[in-house]
Amino acid sequence: MKGIKKILLGLLVILVIIQFIQPARNKSGQAMPNDISKMVAMPDDVQGILKKACYDCHSNNTRYPWYANVQPLNWFLDNHVQSGKAELNFNEFGAYTSRRQQSKLRSIENSLKDGTMPLSSYTLIHRNAILSEAEKSLITNWVQKSKDSLNKKNF
Repeated sequence: MKGIKKILLGLLVILVIIQFIQPARNKSGQAMPNDISKMVAMPDDVQGILKKACYDCHSNNTRYPWYANVQPLNWFLDNHVQSGKAELNFNEFGAYTSRRQQSKLRSIENSLKDGTMPLSSYTLIHRNAILSEAEKSLITNWVQKSKDSLNKKNF
């Protein structure tokens, strides 16, 4: 019994200590000159959908939920955000090469068709990020127009 109490006390101490090790927040608060909305026309409804379902992981401005203050959950969240931004960052879209921009737009389209985005681990807690078929269709149509628009700019 004494051994179990020592182990539990040790775990509690470690849990308290790791609360002070917080990764930097993903919040720039600045206007983004390379934002996708400056590269291609983006209707307000499309931007609203992307902000509610994608921007937390795919932009420089994450809306942090309450559990982001609890370790090790915040490390898990930070890992998702960093991975998401590495894959696609809407705020840095203009800095991508034209080929990469086209590729990212195709990836958005494919992710919607495959149902791989938004992640199920994200929509489990953020129920408003679950996209309806109408929202998916709206984004898919916007992606098609955006790809065409970028093609014209590059020729």
